[in-house]
Amino acid sequence: MTIDRGFLNVLILSWGFMLVFTAFQTMGNIEKTVLQSINEDDPNFTGEAYTSLAIIYAVFATCNWLAPSYISMTGPRIAILTGACCYVLFIGSFLWPQNVLLYAASCILGLGAALIWTGHGQYLTENSDSDTMSRNAGIFWAIFQCSMFVGNLFVYFMFTDSKINATTRRLVFGVLTGLAILGTCLLATLRRISNSLVLGEAEGVSSADKELRIPEPARKKPLLAAWHALTDAIDLFITKKILLLSSMFVYTGLVLTFYSGVYSSSIGFTKAMGDSRKSLIGLSGIFIGIGEVVGGALFGIFGSKVSRVCGVWSVVLTGFCAHLFAFVSIFLNLPNDSPFADTDGIGYITPSPVLAMAGSLALGFGDACFNTQVYSLLGILFPQRSAPAFALFKFCQSVAAAVSFAYSNVVYLHIQLLILTITIVIGTTTFCFVEYSTRRERESNQSESDVSSE
Repeated sequence: MTIDRGFLNVLILSWGFMLVFTAFQTMGNIEKTVLQSINEDDPNFTGEAYTSLAIIYAVFATCNWLAPSYISMTGPRIAILTGACCYVLFIGSFLWPQNVLLYAASCILGLGAALIWTGHGQYLTENSDSDTMSRNAGIFWAIFQCSMFVGNLFVYFMFTDSKINATTRRLVFGVLTGLAILGTCLLATLRRISNSLVLGEAEGVSSADKELRIPEPARKKPLLAAWHALTDAIDLFITKKILLLSSMFVYTGLVLTFYSGVYSSSIGFTKAMGDSRKSLIGLSGIFIGIGEVVGGALFGIFGSKVSRVCGVWSVVLTGFCAHLFAFVSIFLNLPNDSPFADTDGIGYITPSPVLAMAGSLALGFGDACFNTQVYSLLGILFPQRSAPAFALFKFCQSVAAAVSFAYSNVVYLHIQLLILTITIVIGTTTFCFVEYSTRRERESNQSESDVSSE
């Protein structure tokens, strides 16, 4: 039995991302805690985790406008590999903690993130068609989010004391750097796709013709291609559908900040969680990963069936309910000042590690619901403009993440939860509206095509 080349490309992409982001997502999860421990050992080091992460996402947002231009000259494979190398550099910089190096590496990572994620969106779309896009997006998300397991399980067993010593930190940083290098090597094996483009149903092609392909246009001069890619991204940004979807893009950025940098640290800072509270940081990351993988696998395997029977909106509403449960449980379970430093405070109930892990699971599952459907909808709506479409998604997401990390230094937990609640309501409403109107348009086009063929 032979494996479809496009599907094999998706698998290599997924496992490569999994290894690279095992390193990065674990680092993001523990950065606040480990940088605080470094400062305790060396008062001259004053690097701030939330500031580092804010820089990453601010540069990420800016460079998203330039990423399609870079990809137009190099192709998505080179962009993905370049971005992965930037992640290796960032993770490796923690082996030599210096204030200037931390923030410089954060800037470089922001550039790499724009390249790797925009390149990923185009490469995933080019290896899919309108029927396999939802499946491939779900499979990618499930494999990719396995990254939450390996690194955080390692951290769970390493961070057994209330204080993290230098030897433990160096071992953790070294292992994570090695994983990032391994993932980069795997991404270097991505195979070139055939010189063709898929016409999806969103471009007016019926489902019977979903395999119809057209030749690529003749390659333009690099600078001209880069300029056209930039103007195409700007033109796409002001379309009605992208403007409506942008509220969902913003929400995914805000909640990404919360679960990847704030929530797990808040658990570790809550003294009422017990002496092993630092190990709960890793355990929280594992449960977030479980939710991400279950959601990605579920909606990857059954995504097309769910879409036909209930519509994409049912998946998004499932994620909506999961995240509301998480927000309520966190509001009750954790003290208001827990995002900043060790605290003796408690929430409205006695802090419970079990409830904290349930919140982590719900955050991961809901995030998978939202992201798989965003990837799928963008791939179907813009199969021939996938690079600028995914760049705009990541632009909105990263701007929101940068702003969120910036205010996480000063905004208390309850206000952060209120912001998330307001934006999830707006984002879910606009996403469901765009998905419903798109589905109606496709059904109308299909009916007209069937009538004209009779």
